[in-house]
Amino acid sequence: MDLNKYLAKPEKTIREHTDDLHNNFKILESYYPIPKKTSELVEQAIEYHDYGKVNKYFQERVKSKNKHFDLEVEIAHNLLSLFFINRDKIEDEDFYKIAYAVMNHHQKYDPYKKFSALDDNILENNLEGFFDFCNEIGAREIENIKEERNNLEAQLVKGFLQKCDYSASGGYVIEYPNDFLNESLNNLGYKWRELQEYAIEKRNENIIMIANTGMGKTEAGLLWIGDNKGFFILPLRTAINAMYDRIKEDIIKEKIDERLALLHSDTMSVYMDESVVEEDKVREYYNKGKNLSMPLTISTLDQIFDFVYKYKGFELKLATLSYSKIVIDEIQAYSPDLIAYIISALEMINKANGKFAIITATLFPFIKDLIEEKVGKIEYKSFIKGENRHHIKAIDGRINSEDIKIFYNNNHGKILVVCNTIKEAQNIYKELVEDNLNVKLLHSKFTKEHRLNKEKEILEFGKTENINNGIWVSTSLVEASLDIDFDYLFTELNDISGFFQRLGRVNRKGIKKEMLVSPNVFVYLSINNNLFINGERGFIDPDIFNMSKNILLNFSGILSEEKKASIIEKNFTSENLKNSKFMERYLQVKKYIDSLYVNEMELPDVKKYFRNIISFKIIPKSIYENNKEEILENEQKLKARYKYNFKISKDENDKERNLFRVRQQKVKNEIEKYIISVSIYDLNSTGLVVNTGFEKIQVIDCNYDEKIGFIRKKKEKIRDQVIF
Repeated sequence: MDLNKYLAKPEKTIREHTDDLHNNFKILESYYPIPKKTSELVEQAIEYHDYGKVNKYFQERVKSKNKHFDLEVEIAHNLLSLFFINRDKIEDEDFYKIAYAVMNHHQKYDPYKKFSALDDNILENNLEGFFDFCNEIGAREIENIKEERNNLEAQLVKGFLQKCDYSASGGYVIEYPNDFLNESLNNLGYKWRELQEYAIEKRNENIIMIANTGMGKTEAGLLWIGDNKGFFILPLRTAINAMYDRIKEDIIKEKIDERLALLHSDTMSVYMDESVVEEDKVREYYNKGKNLSMPLTISTLDQIFDFVYKYKGFELKLATLSYSKIVIDEIQAYSPDLIAYIISALEMINKANGKFAIITATLFPFIKDLIEEKVGKIEYKSFIKGENRHHIKAIDGRINSEDIKIFYNNNHGKILVVCNTIKEAQNIYKELVEDNLNVKLLHSKFTKEHRLNKEKEILEFGKTENINNGIWVSTSLVEASLDIDFDYLFTELNDISGFFQRLGRVNRKGIKKEMLVSPNVFVYLSINNNLFINGERGFIDPDIFNMSKNILLNFSGILSEEKKASIIEKNFTSENLKNSKFMERYLQVKKYIDSLYVNEMELPDVKKYFRNIISFKIIPKSIYENNKEEILENEQKLKARYKYNFKISKDENDKERNLFRVRQQKVKNEIEKYIISVSIYDLNSTGLVVNTGFEKIQVIDCNYDEKIGFIRKKKEKIRDQVIF
């Protein structure tokens, strides 16, 4: 059959489009290794994936601008393509894998239901003129194909087919090579420490590396990735943005738009501020990351590991990760729900031959056991050592502003206060402000504009070389991966791992020896009991908290890095925590993930579930009223619709379209700077809605202040709602 006679798209024949896919797969294979058997199956799936488009109904539609898919007479081409697969030289088990990929590479309509409802006459009409090229496919074979949904190799074949198809159809580069990272790291001229040397030595292994702050965990992670496709996953967007800037400016330095991507919910805004590319290229740069085409990506967990839900199309992401190396930084920062997601993802990645490295300052032994239970023995090494940095004083009481006031007036310096909830942080802040102290507050419930300004300010204030006097009050938002260095810490206890993470923001470089003569860390061991996990309420595990509290009650003085590691290893074992609320919640979520059927869920639903907390974007009423004219003007601009100018060339058209989209995004950003993400308990609608064209944002009646942030305006008492 001559595929050059039939169109796949208005401007391409089926043969041309299919060859584009073959070429894409060759490009991918030239950069990254794909197992030979999988490669052969992918090539077969690529060859046959669009044969079904030869049918007369599709050919009529592709030549006409007005005709639409008619469910009554036309069969989707992915289902029709099954009948064209030449089985003469294909083993049955391989045929079913190829057929699974071909049949499901588009999933707008359920192909299994469509097949079961097929009328013989409709099938004959669609295959008219091609019976000499077709095989018979019966209901039993369709069932056998459907069973392949749980076969890893079939999933990978489908994922690679979709990756090649989307790239060819979208006209974007399928993969950019990583031929620069080793050289870029070597050009730094550093003498690698034991941690980095170990990362290089274990490049081909799954590893866990424990290392305290300041030992070069980022460099170790990048060295472990080497000249391979890599993903670096961190828990907080602030830390992700900071790492992106550091790698861009200090390590890679050139060809950033072909080498380094950022991936989180606010990537476009960052790209527009960074000026890495020209304005009309911003969207193209953004899409390279979204399409997983870039060799090195810095990302949040939800952008990469959502495939554990096995939603329709998850196989593309799994296939990409099968030849990738994934670094997970600061794993201890995640809740039991997210630990379940991470372990499920690592289990799937490991089976698919992808590699992972966990690099963290602390890791409970029972978490390591949970990972190894699913993926087998992992190369593990601790590099905890270094100068003493912390003199601890544990206080069996609630955190309070009076202690902080007295200490600040006697000592000054840079003081960091970390509370477990936003409400507690706001209360401490208000009490400190009353005494006219130099104090500032940071948490997640500020408008985007105010929060970004505060994050920049605390990063500048917290630089080791900056000698300042003042107090910053915050939440666990500052706990992990932020490069800030304070002189003193006042903190509530959450658990000992989180406490040790908070210690990493104090005397970070270990050079302030004079401050170890007396305590530079004050930890308060009593907290609000409503924060303990109890059913759907709370977020602090009571068993881990009480173990942590008892350890600290019996300790005072210098806490060495080695002592921290010893405490974790000795106490937080699988045996000691087998009946904890943490384990109960982990097992519940893990069981749910394992029970999911392939292609049972849709991606938009997954995005809601994966974030663990359903949040709502709102604009406080006072902010809306103060900026109403600007917001309404931008709302009108977003209602504009781009119109193609068919008189100009395609390249000029693409440039014009991309410029329009980027400028619309900039207008959207002007509205979004007034947005806060809140929980359902915080909603108190005014009835006003701001429509960005992308989404509708409620204006709610609440108290809001640039210095203190969002406060729920409700009389009835509702439990504290925040983690960050």
